[in-house]
Amino acid sequence: MMRTKSTARLGLILLIIALLLPSVLASPNQKVVYVAKFEGVITSYSVDQFSRYIETAERNNAEALIIEIDTPGGNGQAMQEIIQRIKESKVPVIIYVYPPGAIAASAGTYIALGSHLIAMAPSTSIGACEPILGYSSNGSIVKAPEKIRNFYIAYIKSLAEESGRNVTAAEKFITEDLSLTPEEALRANVIELVANDVSDLLKKANGMKTKIPVKGKGYVTLNFTDVKIVEIGPSFKDVIVQYISDPTVAYILINIGMLGLIFGFLTPGWHVPETVGAILLVLGIIGLGYFGYNAAGLILLILAILFFIAEALTPTFGLFTVAGAVTMILGGILLFGGGNEYLIQRSTFSTLRLVIIVIAVLLALFFAFGVSAVIRDRRRKAQTGKEELIGEVGQVVQELNPEGMIRIRGELWRAESKTGERIGVGEKVRVVEVRGLTLIVVREGEHPDEKKEV
Repeated sequence: MMRTKSTARLGLILLIIALLLPSVLASPNQKVVYVAKFEGVITSYSVDQFSRYIETAERNNAEALIIEIDTPGGNGQAMQEIIQRIKESKVPVIIYVYPPGAIAASAGTYIALGSHLIAMAPSTSIGACEPILGYSSNGSIVKAPEKIRNFYIAYIKSLAEESGRNVTAAEKFITEDLSLTPEEALRANVIELVANDVSDLLKKANGMKTKIPVKGKGYVTLNFTDVKIVEIGPSFKDVIVQYISDPTVAYILINIGMLGLIFGFLTPGWHVPETVGAILLVLGIIGLGYFGYNAAGLILLILAILFFIAEALTPTFGLFTVAGAVTMILGGILLFGGGNEYLIQRSTFSTLRLVIIVIAVLLALFFAFGVSAVIRDRRRKAQTGKEELIGEVGQVVQELNPEGMIRIRGELWRAESKTGERIGVGEKVRVVEVRGLTLIVVREGEHPDEKKEV
């Protein structure tokens, strides 16, 4: 009887599990909000990073993508490409100036105004969009010409008009280099909300409408009830580029690289300064942000090939091989990404990363030992032909007076005494010249130009 009751209870438990299983399996369909981070200067690499974030959210049909930014601004062309990518996004993109103390200055302000919703954390700021061309030698700002300035005024006004935000304040971001706190920006209708963190943002933004249409969906009412938050971290290549794309770091890398090349050329034979200098110089140029990830990766791969060729042509202790392997690995990572890429998935890249490293090592070994051995062999003197006999020592088998015969390498050759003196049978002679089929010789130990005393 007890066994029957136990069996009934077990059956009831299994029935409950079977009924609940569909709801458990349905959990992958739970609404998801992706949260990504962007820090640092906006460069061509930033376009790839923003595109990857948006692509990930689109691929997983997210309710929205929140991008936490902290940027002083950057390249104008890259900024426009990022804004265009946000406008083409199939999911709402919320720009969140976060954490406290972060800024969305210059190009960061434009990106925020081009987004579907803007949020700011306390103690952050937005604005200061005066376009500049750079800095002079004394550190002063070089302002952009009036033509460029007017273009960006019109551009930021159009972004504000499209999203229904404060056009006057947007214009003052440029004309007066205006900066606003979160509270000021909220009152001025520049942003939509102030939030302490992501959870607070989702709570306050729930039920709000996007300020610009979402591609294919029009204006979207945000529904953040019972959403799951998934964070997207920067890839390994994003972290590398974040450091070298800092203008100060890029400038230092370029200058140290040039000094290394100069010092290397002034002290030939060591090879370390010019090798390190070449790598730092290329990294500095890449850090300026004029290249995308693919172009930067190709530049590093070309540099790696040059190092391998230098190793083959130059007798070194493997320095160029190591430099080539390192730059090839870095180039491969920048070329193919660091996981969660819109071209390469994480699962694929984990295998690809190993392939990149293995190929770099194999190429390094090939150039270090294979190609260099071939070149050394070609540089070696030919082992056949009459000219190779110069310097060889043979034995007189027929008296030289001044002509006769000698045996060298087991072969008989007609020979002639260079000095014209008689050389007896059995004496050792050394070949110093070849004339047709006749070897010109001197006694072993004698210099060809020595003259005998009479």
